[in-house]
Amino acid sequence: MSVQLRETAQALAQTLWREHTVYRERSGGVVIRGEHVQRWISLAPAGGRDEILIRAGRILDGGTTAPARSEAVLSLSTETVQLAATCRRLLAETAAGPTPTASRPAAPRQATNSAARKGRRGGRRGGRRVSGRGFGYWAIVACVVGIAALSIYSASVTS
Repeated sequence: MSVQLRETAQALAQTLWREHTVYRERSGGVVIRGEHVQRWISLAPAGGRDEILIRAGRILDGGTTAPARSEAVLSLSTETVQLAATCRRLLAETAAGPTPTASRPAAPRQATNSAARKGRRGGRRGGRRVSGRGFGYWAIVACVVGIAALSIYSASVTS
């Protein structure tokens, strides 16, 4: 099946993108990377004998891949044109989502059911409240207070 999967991926890659890279995953699947469009497609054997799992995702800055955003299961005997149409739909769903950036805050984690029933938050902190003000914040506050005190002292000495 891996030979047929690789041949299907090569034909699919040529249909989808002029510039692409096709390589085999450790798990036996095949990945098609389109660096110029910052997207990837993965073809892997699915549960059925002639079924493949098609997943699509983004390529992040630096070349790392983001987790799959959409997936579908098709027959390996499906024509390349139909596979390409499915891949284009998955890629469109991938493009429709918000762009992941390093500066965007992470989504808040939801509490587990047992923690929600007990009325406390889940996570490592164990319900402790952290102010979020680090050393830099307090250093700036100390500098401002010091400058203010110095200016008041110098004003009182000169008068």
